[in-house]
Amino acid sequence: MSSEPSGALPRRRPSPIAIKKRNDGGGEEGKEEEKEKKGSWMEYEGEAEQPLSPAARLFHQPRFNCYIVAEMGIGTPIDVAAIKAGLLSTLVLHPRFSSVQILDESKGKKPKWVRTNVVIDNHIVIPNLDPNSNNPDQLVEDYVASLSNSPAIDLSRPLWDLHILNFQTSKASSVVILRIHHSLGDGTSLMSLLLACTRKTSNPDSPPSLPFSHHPPRSRHRNHLFAMLAALWAFLLLIFHSFVDLIIFTATAVFLNDSDTPFKGGDGTERHPKRFVHQSVYLDDIKIVKNAVGCTVNDVLLGVTSAGLTRYLYRKNESGNEKEKKKRFESNIRVRSTVLVNIRPSPGIHALADMMQAGKCDAKWGNLMGYMILPFPIAFHRDPLDYVRKGKAIADRKKSSLEAIFTYTCAYVMMKLFGVKATAALSHRLLCHTSLSFSNIIGPVEEIGFYGHPLLYIAPSVYGHPQALTVHYQSYMNKMEIVLAVDESLIPDPHRLLDDLAESLQLIKDAAIAVKSVG
Repeated sequence: MSSEPSGALPRRRPSPIAIKKRNDGGGEEGKEEEKEKKGSWMEYEGEAEQPLSPAARLFHQPRFNCYIVAEMGIGTPIDVAAIKAGLLSTLVLHPRFSSVQILDESKGKKPKWVRTNVVIDNHIVIPNLDPNSNNPDQLVEDYVASLSNSPAIDLSRPLWDLHILNFQTSKASSVVILRIHHSLGDGTSLMSLLLACTRKTSNPDSPPSLPFSHHPPRSRHRNHLFAMLAALWAFLLLIFHSFVDLIIFTATAVFLNDSDTPFKGGDGTERHPKRFVHQSVYLDDIKIVKNAVGCTVNDVLLGVTSAGLTRYLYRKNESGNEKEKKKRFESNIRVRSTVLVNIRPSPGIHALADMMQAGKCDAKWGNLMGYMILPFPIAFHRDPLDYVRKGKAIADRKKSSLEAIFTYTCAYVMMKLFGVKATAALSHRLLCHTSLSFSNIIGPVEEIGFYGHPLLYIAPSVYGHPQALTVHYQSYMNKMEIVLAVDESLIPDPHRLLDDLAESLQLIKDAAIAVKSVG
């Protein structure tokens, strides 16, 4: 399967718009005239220059130039004019989406954001594809894959674009792909911003709502001495776990490498084209397992991922009899994931919607992230629910750790002392020594519309990092979308891996139902 299909490349983008200085001596009339010049750069009063965060600078390094892509299935043909008008009234009002990045660091200059007028046509891409293709699903998949091998977005304009594929597929009436440079924000914040641009189809004036966790109330009759001892024990565990995780993090950055599996990328993987595939499973199936084990949805997804990776690797390892293969799996294979954790709580959808309406960025924003290293045990369990129980144990252990805060602090100190290139080299080495990236993002519980177009699915992913496999889970309504980004030179059959994950969920769900029926 080619990663550079003919006829599936983006159209040639408009030529870069010129940068012009604001004429402060021209009076108010001159300022208004300059505002009206389409494509001219201008610095907004009070927001003339905002420095790039350390993480934003990191994402511009040659071996760390990452982009987020979000494929969205639409239930109707796309009205391009409505999409443009909607973007101008929401997304373009966000300062990060209406600013250019000045990366010049010569003569002591610091990289910064500079506000600009946005020419919306420079950000809309409508490729010349054959709508009568025999396999429109493959056409969309090939096109999204081509984005990971296309030229970077021009730095002379805000670093995002929207690609419109206005033809029918098996999953949707049309497809849009939003591509955003990772320097604009972390994945969770950007997904919140995207959802803030949508509205409920049942109430077009209302932003979508997300599910929230119900925490049982704490008992008021607990023994105070017992509570103090429990708090002290939890604090000691927090310190111990954080220290151990920091040691493992340091060892991973220096020498501790994952096993050589098809998931394992390495130096140069960031330059390889990626293929993006996705499949829906029912959220109710995940909740059946969640209730049977007494855990969270994220714990279930950790268990499903571990089971799916085991199934895939077991099939790839054809040598030896069944007993030898299982023994080798359980003793020798180390597969770990890096998880980006936003240290700053993500701004809420309503806060972002209000911010865009007001045209001010009052909500906290930006890449303020640390890393966690999450192991995925490659093992065989007679009881499929043991995968979830193990996932819950790993997640509970990570909750009792300050690993993400410590790794963010270490990266910040290293950036100050040694600069962005040394920090990028360390981060690159860490990713090269682990096998995959993992994330789970909560989506709306009801149907939403994207500028008047009903949304059927959301499939976000990322490319530009040195890992051959990225696993994303995105919930929406009653579905969970499993999204994979793979390096096809190492994982030539990504749909088989998708099936392994879905089949693992089915086996685990069947085991949960059996336990419930026995109970």
